[in-house]
Amino acid sequence: MIGYKKVFIDTAPFIYYIEKNEDNPQYFEKMKSFFAESYDRDVAFNTSVITVEEYFVFPYRNNMQCYIDMFEKLIRTLGVNIVSIDGEIAKKAAKIRAEYKAFKSMDALQLSTAVLTGCDLFLTNDKQLKQFSEIKCITVDDL
Repeated sequence: MIGYKKVFIDTAPFIYYIEKNEDNPQYFEKMKSFFAESYDRDVAFNTSVITVEEYFVFPYRNNMQCYIDMFEKLIRTLGVNIVSIDGEIAKKAAKIRAEYKAFKSMDALQLSTAVLTGCDLFLTNDKQLKQFSEIKCITVDDL
């Protein structure tokens, strides 16, 4: 997959890579290849504070500091920019939810962050988000 220069990573791809999900081991391999190829091509990575909040729930709940450490190391290694949510992003998210009535608030915030930070690819594993037309949305299955 070539042609993208700035990618927004949703929460699920981080989970698949870090936790090596036993139910879907192919997702780990796909994410490993995606991160390596993108890093080698000097692709810029973005995510948001929403991802941090969503990702940290499981490790905090299960007292798994190792997953928190791995997430933070991956963020540093890849140079992922973690974007804070502001009023402009919130307004854009509201417009997205007005148009795409089935989208959840968190998903709309993620998409609006991606659009407003100039990403040209949104990587998720939520197939529903592929209908969003302002940015190319792909799932880990598409890799």
